[in-house]
Amino acid sequence: MAETTFFPRRLILGAAVISGVLLALAVHMLGARYGLDLGGLWHSDTHEYIPAGAAIAWWLIATVGFSGGYFTATLMQSAVSGQIPQRMRQFLIAVGVLLLAGAGQVASAPSPIPSVSGVLAGLAALCLGAVMAFCGAHFALRRG
Repeated sequence: MAETTFFPRRLILGAAVISGVLLALAVHMLGARYGLDLGGLWHSDTHEYIPAGAAIAWWLIATVGFSGGYFTATLMQSAVSGQIPQRMRQFLIAVGVLLLAGAGQVASAPSPIPSVSGVLAGLAALCLGAVMAFCGAHFALRRG
C-alpha cells in the first residue's frame, strides 16, 4: 500500500495566503477599471450615504480573498495524494493565468483614480485580501 504524503501546514498556509492575496489584488485592479472604486467610502464630496460601488468592491475583494485562500489550501491538501484529475489541474492553472494576465493588462493602463487615492485603495485591498485569505486557508486546514 502506498504511503500518503502531506505538505507541511505552514507551506500550505503560506501558499494559500499568497494565492488569495494575488487574486484579491487582481479583482481590485479589474474592479477599479470598471468603476468599482474602493476608496469611495472616504470621499467627502458625495451626497449619498454609502456609494454602492465602494460597498460592492469591498465585498468582492473580501469574497475572492477568502475563497482563494480556502480553495488553494483545499486543493493543496488533496493534490499530494493525487486526488485532483489532470484536466482539473490544467483548467485551474489556465483560469489563474488568464485572471492574472487580465489584471496585468489593466495595471499597465493609466489609472482612472488619483495617485494617492489609488495607492491607499491598493494598500487597503492588500490588507483586506491578506486577512481574508488567511481566514479562508485557516478554516480549510482546520476542516481537513
